[in-house]
Amino acid sequence: MINSQPRAGYTLPVFACAAAVAALRWLKHGAQPISAVPVNLISPAETVEIPIEGAAGLKAGSALAMTRSDPGDNLDLTRNTPVWALVEWLADRHWQGEEGERIAIFGGEGIGRHGEGGTPAIYAYAQQLLRANLERELDTGEKIAVTIIMPQGRELATRTSNEAFGIVEGLSLLGTTGMSEPLSAPGQLDAYCEDVRKKAGQFDCLVFCIGENGLDLAQKMGVHPNQLVKTANWLGPMLVEAGMQRIKSILLFGYHGKLIKLAGGIFHTHHHLADARLEILTAHACSEGVPVPVLKRIFACPTADDALNLLRELDETTGSTWVGQVYGAIAEKIDLRARDYIHTHTGTSVSVGSVLFDRRRKIIVTSDAVAGLLPEVRSPAASSLF
Repeated sequence: MINSQPRAGYTLPVFACAAAVAALRWLKHGAQPISAVPVNLISPAETVEIPIEGAAGLKAGSALAMTRSDPGDNLDLTRNTPVWALVEWLADRHWQGEEGERIAIFGGEGIGRHGEGGTPAIYAYAQQLLRANLERELDTGEKIAVTIIMPQGRELATRTSNEAFGIVEGLSLLGTTGMSEPLSAPGQLDAYCEDVRKKAGQFDCLVFCIGENGLDLAQKMGVHPNQLVKTANWLGPMLVEAGMQRIKSILLFGYHGKLIKLAGGIFHTHHHLADARLEILTAHACSEGVPVPVLKRIFACPTADDALNLLRELDETTGSTWVGQVYGAIAEKIDLRARDYIHTHTGTSVSVGSVLFDRRRKIIVTSDAVAGLLPEVRSPAASSLF
């Protein structure tokens, strides 16, 4: 019998962690064969075996180990890319970490940074994973420095949207779980719809996020994590599922370069299927009265981020408010299109609000409906939202 269920894999932080564990074991136990190491994923709460391609000592007190990324049945450009970890013993006089900590984590070649010369893009889950798995390998008094390296990271990053979120020089170790969900596989849409069905029984309002950046930012801004739903690029089917489950309201939370497509009636946001961002932006700018010479410059911009920056520069130099006007109109059109899409396919009426953020993870605009939805999605631990 053919198994049609997509095969899950693991996220990049898991392979970085596995390489670090292997390097530490070589450092502690010498030149013994290491074919695999266990990694406690934390989320989900299970331990898995990750293959190791090799481990070796370098100079005295340091070792290097390597594994390869396996994202499962997903069209992920990091498939089979090598992930290295360099682990070094540290004496107290060399310690650069926080007091009480025993593991200092660094980003090496191929690991992205937050802007030129900024901090490495090694996010909270990756940090937690590394510390939890390495701590159990350390004896009392031992301290280590861990440097994660992705030799192909800088090249691969040019084919991602990392730079759109301010990550330069490489790939980010991003994610909130150890499992790499096969987003490109048809079976994953069923899993996402099942998540909507499950949460529809608990909440009247859900927050839709296309990717990990949106999920991470929404939580940091105080959105209740249990109300978050990852949609990937399947916004249309997910909106329909929400309507069928009688969800009363939806907050769309996303990067402007993705959500702007909804204002043009594009409900599958993968760029391979449709990409009319600049056309949509130019049309709304025209409707709001932006001068023709500026419209021509917007239409000629290489990316939506460039067009946004053009409007921002115009506002700064002339005192205009084009960003608020144009993006405000886009946000309202997103709400309208989404509501109509749901009603057309399900016959139900769902309130929709939109929050658009930029490459620096700063909110550009919120639609008028958002204010009424915020109390419904605020985490109890958050004093306020946004």
